[in-house]
Amino acid sequence: MTYKKHVLCGLASALLFVGSAHAADQFTLGRDILKQLIEINSTHANGTTAAARAMAERLLAAGFPAADVTLVAPPKNPEMGNVVVRLRGRNAGKAVLFLGHLDVVEAKREDWNFNPFELVEKDGWLYGRGVIDMKGQDAAMLAALITLKREGFVPERDIIVALTADEEAGSVANGADYLFKEQRALVDAGLVINPDAGEAGSKGGRRLYVGAQSSEKMYLTFQLEATDKGGHSSRPTNANPIYQLARALGRVDSFAFPVHLTGTTTEYFKRRALLESGTMRADMLDVVKPAPSKDALKRLSANVETNIVLRTTCTTTMIEGGHAENALPQRARATIQCRVVPGESVDQVKGQLEHVIADRHLALTVLPGGMPSPETVITPAMMASIEGVVHSVWPGVAVLPLMSAGASDSVYTRALGVPTLGVDGMFDDLDDGRAHGRDERIGVQAFKEEISFINALMRTFSR
Repeated sequence: MTYKKHVLCGLASALLFVGSAHAADQFTLGRDILKQLIEINSTHANGTTAAARAMAERLLAAGFPAADVTLVAPPKNPEMGNVVVRLRGRNAGKAVLFLGHLDVVEAKREDWNFNPFELVEKDGWLYGRGVIDMKGQDAAMLAALITLKREGFVPERDIIVALTADEEAGSVANGADYLFKEQRALVDAGLVINPDAGEAGSKGGRRLYVGAQSSEKMYLTFQLEATDKGGHSSRPTNANPIYQLARALGRVDSFAFPVHLTGTTTEYFKRRALLESGTMRADMLDVVKPAPSKDALKRLSANVETNIVLRTTCTTTMIEGGHAENALPQRARATIQCRVVPGESVDQVKGQLEHVIADRHLALTVLPGGMPSPETVITPAMMASIEGVVHSVWPGVAVLPLMSAGASDSVYTRALGVPTLGVDGMFDDLDDGRAHGRDERIGVQAFKEEISFINALMRTFSR
């Protein structure tokens, strides 16, 4: 199919939904699902099985055959449940999988103005732990899929929705990893769309862009440790491990990794520049040149939002040391958390840090993790389809190729060679992101539009 035909297919698919008589019912359904999910505490300590079971029961009540709704958990971790549902198509090709996670990070009532595990609507906002990361998207995917079934929509290829466990903790019983390793037949797909890896950015109420995430940085953690024999605090020495460590961390803080643009981030800056003006626009266009100016790089590096796209970053996230207030410390250690641009290796990053630390008395150790995530190539047809859906819902909103600074479950599917796109339409303010934070919220209208967007994505990418 040609590029132009893909655009038209995307537009036609989306417009079919926009004109649907079921739009209001779809939003009501989505809000009901969101309320149910928010009010099930699915933090790591509680697990996701209760939420997965509730969604399985809802899907069965919506008319999905029992053979197409699966509740499954690793035998050693029955509390880490996953639910997988399939809308059968005409079997014209491998399925398209929509991937989400059911777990949320912890939230304490005393830190919030609302009960984090109760869906609260106030002044056009929906509050609750997980509304943006990512129970809002989970609810949208299920509401869209149920609506498609109610309308009698039959896709060309199967549509699968998998809602999984343990993405936030990720190291105990990650659901995406488990499903693809142990239950591959349930989720085997030719394309994965992961809204958790997507981004829809707005500022001051203005919708700026929808991201097409094709890569993410590698999550990599180091431990830096200094040791000494210690002694009485009345006899201080220059070998104090806390001071040794502090001096080294100061050097790490002052260091900037070399600029490393990929195909994704080069195209990102080219397209993002068109949304900016003045110096910012000029700098974004300059940075993609073979020899960008030092001033442009300096300005972009001073901005967190653009700096994390330019290079690998490392930052100290935890520190501990000493054992008694009246004793010289015998040990001090810090955790250094890095986000590594695709294409750079663990050994490369470790070598650069050792060079910067420049102290042979300190031990730098790589902690478990560091799973590389290769880029997904976004073909012109894929981009045209995404743009067609986006523009049918939000005319004039840009679509930008993205490399995420954070990690997602897309790392597991990309590692297996499955093309994976991070696409999400739930607009969040870039200057007031509350995922993982206090009073997490999403706009009522943004949630309503997200359901429309997911519905259109399902129609378009199941062709």
